Amino acid sequence: MIDKQFKNLEEQIEILKYKGMTITNEEYTKKILLRENYFFISGYRYPFMRSMTDKHFLEGVTFEEMYSLFLFDRAIRNVFFKYLLVIENNLKSIFSYQLSKKYGYKDKYYLRAKNFTNDKSKQKQVNDLIKKMKRQIRINGAQHTATAHYMSNYGYVPLWILVKVLSFGIVGELFSIMKYDDQVNICKLYNIPLDEFSNYLPILSNYRNLCAHEDILYENRTQKKIKGTRFHELLGLEKGDEGYYTKGTNDLFALLIIMKRMLSYDEFKDMCLELEKRINNLEYNLHSINIDKILDRMGFPSNYMEVAEVETSIERRDVDSENRKN
Repeated sequence: MIDKQFKNLEEQIEILKYKGMTITNEEYTKKILLRENYFFISGYRYPFMRSMTDKHFLEGVTFEEMYSLFLFDRAIRNVFFKYLLVIENNLKSIFSYQLSKKYGYKDKYYLRAKNFTNDKSKQKQVNDLIKKMKRQIRINGAQHTATAHYMSNYGYVPLWILVKVLSFGIVGELFSIMKYDDQVNICKLYNIPLDEFSNYLPILSNYRNLCAHEDILYENRTQKKIKGTRFHELLGLEKGDEGYYTKGTNDLFALLIIMKRMLSYDEFKDMCLELEKRINNLEYNLHSINIDKILDRMGFPSNYMEVAEVETSIERRDVDSENRKN
């Protein structure tokens, strides 16, 4: 295997020129490459290439265009992250309320194995998760302001405080080991069938982590696919040979649909307006390619904004019946 050799800024620019990119201002380009990292910026080159086999740039592609896509991805990543945190907080609040109401608010009560599923295949997972949560109490009992307050003044940490220091991944795992009735009651609050809700949580967690670590977002694809929804139908999205919609199943638009179902109408509308502003700004800065090429890589249909106008109540399709089937 040939080692990747270090390239200085001048050499990095020469590589871009050799591949057909127009460099209009070398000093500006050097400054951006130094600040942002050639490797990360070059990850946004694919929409501007002739093909995946001919890896030269399309005629007229400028460094500023590629950098605009880089900045666009950062901007929408911040938008998605902001509203993913809203969903995370909502889930933590709802989970802690439902479990505390039923099993008690002291950790010695709500962290009992009998409060969770009796599925024998999940008993190790139940015990491991209880240990993880107890460990968070020990770790944060002196470090986290709220947990330290309860430990020092009351000798226990209520679940509505503990969830603040739990990762999104642990919260999703917590749902997976809940008793069936507890899962169904939570799904009713969101009006989402249990099988779909269970599928959404790891997708949300993965995207939350992706956003937090500044990975490429706009063209990300997930291994899990989501079921078609009423929103897919209303937007008139096409289905492929396998019966799945060609957009909105494992792409960024699928995440948008999940968030549509979990945010309030006003929250989601504000989010879509923020995304539209970023998309319009990118369109203004693109010259060698059309914005539709980027939207397609995002899985966004051209009429994506219509989903913001739809009332969530259209999704009320007898969720109880769906849950009973699972």
